[in-house]
Amino acid sequence: MMYCFSSSSSSFNLSLSLLPSNKINTKACRDHRCITRRTRAAHGSMEFFGKLSFLSSQTLTVHGKVERNVAFATLLDNENPTMTSSQDETENIAIMGLDPGLEGFKDHLKYRTQKYVEQKNLIENFEGSLEDFAQGYLKFGFNRGQDCIVYREWAPAAQEAQLIGDFNGWDGFKHQMEKDQFGVWTLKIPNSGGTPAIPHNSRVKFRFRHGDGTWVDRIPAWIKYATVDPTKFAAAYDGVYWDPTPPERYEFKYPRPPKPMSPRIYEAHVGMSSSEPCINSYREFADNVLPRIQANNYNTVQLMAVMEHSYYASFGYHVTNFFAVSSRSGTPEDLKYLIDKAHSLGLRVLMDVVHSHASNNVTDGLNGFDVGQSAQESYFHAGDRGYHKLWDSRLFNYANWEVLRFLLSNLRWWLEEFKFDGFRFDGVTSMLYHHHGINMAFTGDYNEYFSESTDVDAVVYLMLANLVIHKILPDATVIAEDVSGMPALGRLVSEGGIGFDYRLAMAIPDKWIDYVMNKKDEEWSMNDIVLTLTNRRYTEKCISYAESHDQMIHFITMALGGDGYLIFMGNEFGHPDWIDFPREGNGWSYEKCRRQWSLVDADHLRYKFLNAFNRAINSLDDRFSFLSSTKQIVSSSNEEEKIIVFERGDLVFVFNFHPENSYDGYKIGCDLPGKYRVALDSDAWEFGGHGRVAHDVDHFTSPEGIPGVPETNFNGRPNSFKVLSPPRTCVVYYKVEEDLDDGYGEDFTGILDPVTGAVALEENSDKSASSQEDVGPTPEDMEFQMGDESDD
Repeated sequence: MMYCFSSSSSSFNLSLSLLPSNKINTKACRDHRCITRRTRAAHGSMEFFGKLSFLSSQTLTVHGKVERNVAFATLLDNENPTMTSSQDETENIAIMGLDPGLEGFKDHLKYRTQKYVEQKNLIENFEGSLEDFAQGYLKFGFNRGQDCIVYREWAPAAQEAQLIGDFNGWDGFKHQMEKDQFGVWTLKIPNSGGTPAIPHNSRVKFRFRHGDGTWVDRIPAWIKYATVDPTKFAAAYDGVYWDPTPPERYEFKYPRPPKPMSPRIYEAHVGMSSSEPCINSYREFADNVLPRIQANNYNTVQLMAVMEHSYYASFGYHVTNFFAVSSRSGTPEDLKYLIDKAHSLGLRVLMDVVHSHASNNVTDGLNGFDVGQSAQESYFHAGDRGYHKLWDSRLFNYANWEVLRFLLSNLRWWLEEFKFDGFRFDGVTSMLYHHHGINMAFTGDYNEYFSESTDVDAVVYLMLANLVIHKILPDATVIAEDVSGMPALGRLVSEGGIGFDYRLAMAIPDKWIDYVMNKKDEEWSMNDIVLTLTNRRYTEKCISYAESHDQMIHFITMALGGDGYLIFMGNEFGHPDWIDFPREGNGWSYEKCRRQWSLVDADHLRYKFLNAFNRAINSLDDRFSFLSSTKQIVSSSNEEEKIIVFERGDLVFVFNFHPENSYDGYKIGCDLPGKYRVALDSDAWEFGGHGRVAHDVDHFTSPEGIPGVPETNFNGRPNSFKVLSPPRTCVVYYKVEEDLDDGYGEDFTGILDPVTGAVALEENSDKSASSQEDVGPTPEDMEFQMGDESDD
């Protein structure tokens, strides 16, 4: 596909088939939602350099202890019919056929794929299957056996181990554990009087002695619930044995909604979703916030800060307990209620999963199992490699057998136990590279992606993770937060890609922040905006988003910036104030850590207008499915007039960014001939506008030039029609199918109702401008010349 741009002074064609993501200075490569960092984006040409030096092999450890070197010629499973052997898979890497620029890095891609195949085959040989391997929670942690509870913990550095808790008065003498050759400690606790010896919802901890003779108490690594005493300041968390009986155990009632063609994602933080200055609960969010999300026509909810984290202000990114839900907002059963309620409303639910690092906490985090042992006996790398100096957190050893079991099982746990519909992987850039993106300015040079700086172990883990997720839930949605632009991140694992369904378009919000904060209106560049929104790898899908309270920024980002759209909770109505978590500096106040829903509900305030507009743009995609369309053609980006015109699907979008100029009879190009009407108008009264664009007008096209000869057309388009374009507005036009009795015939004026989301009869024609536009020739004056209906 070609993306075509033209202006009043020049026109040019730009092929984006090989472009990576925008140049980015990642600094810390994190997005703590307006708290700690912002990336910076720039643009420039991309260069391809010579061949990559071959990476040295890394040692694989089985169960953290037994090293194996195996020659692999094992047949792959039948789910990859095009790959008949390990050698075939490493030799036939499909992504190189999609991007010729990867040819120079064939050795790296072959090595990466070989490592993946070898790791996958090892797991299948020793664990039965990858799916079985990802059910570690059925073996580790607490599980009910026949007439007993079985507890297992991987802690090879421990010399002795006990289980302590409320059930034994915190005296582990009678509950000593036994260690096997792989460093796995096991304890079987017989039932007492026919009931489990450990009561449900009682506190437990793993006590062990390490090499220097010191005994330490830790929360079990696979714990499913953890709580803290709210009356004690900065108290450590306790593990909780969670095994509710049927009356208390939540049973799901509703099926998962079908996977949408394009996700329209509402990103939410349950804790800060209350209108009161407090931490909200899962059930209150389900009952009070989910209906708002559904009413605004989003189809997906992305939940942040679900995994337990002792530091609330970390936004959930410093995870302490990976299998436990955040107890601040309720119990595991409460979270299940939320997800089931979302499914009942037709909303899919994604989880913000953090496998890029772990909290540095010792007493209540996974880091507490690290007592100075070697990396092969730890969840983390040793020394500097195991520590992220900017995040103050620990970094996983992705080559370790038990780490792979732990993380892959973690994904399956959230999918199967809680019925999540997919994940957004946080901090992927940090995982992909040994430098973690710190002080790294990615320029698009492929040497930055495929070199000795690439953490191949982490890449292999992500490939395995995406394979497991999609085997367990084929319709899962998996999104990568990567600011580097790693090629093939969003291509199938079977093609040699890393396997994500989407990547976040990270440079877009930073571009808008730069414009809003640093540029006058007349300094805004239409070409730069278009390039930022379209500069992506066209064979890999993107989710666009913008941290903005401007309706035009929201809409053009959604319509031109990717294949899906994300908005953070409250931005749909322009919520005021930056987020500020309770901390010592603000007197531990929750005042800025909530959502003031009363603002959008107040009829006398203008917040309702932006909310209505966001509802309408989601409804527009519901009706016309433009986000999922591969037809995306920018026909004009006029710097002098400050107008951008483009087609997405068969809709025609006109954005006028000029602060003052209105253009009457403005000529715009389009693909298909016929009659067009207004589908959405940001200047409509119901969106707080001035009602200057007439909605009861038919716009008839005129042919332009010779069909099939773009250079003779108007802005490269074979047809055109004329419109009114007021300043700082965006108007969308749809083609009327007059030969179909689908409710879009001549009796309809084509305004998109902001409440129902359907193209409806014009009931407010008295509020709209009169038909004052130059709408082009009438059908009697026209000679239609039908050509191709797509420029794809």
